[in-house]
Amino acid sequence: MMIDEDIARFRAHRNNIHRYRRLLKTRLSDLERQFIERRLSEESSALEALTSETFPIALTMPSPDFPANAGAAS
Repeated sequence: MMIDEDIARFRAHRNNIHRYRRLLKTRLSDLERQFIERRLSEESSALEALTSETFPIALTMPSPDFPANAGAAS
C-alpha cells in the first residue's frame, strides 16, 4: 500500500535528521562535521520533497498583521 511506504519513508528521513542533529552536538573533526551537515541537508531536502509530493496542497495561515475582517462588508 502506498500510504504505508510513504509513512516508512517519512519515518526514515525524520529518524536520520534526528540522528544527524544529535551527532552535530558531539565532538567531531571538521571533515566529519562537513559530512554530517551535508547529509542533514540532503535528508531535509528529501523530506521536503516527499512532503510536497505526498501533500501537494499547502494550507497557510494569514500573517498576524493581516486584518481579520479584510473583505468583510461594512
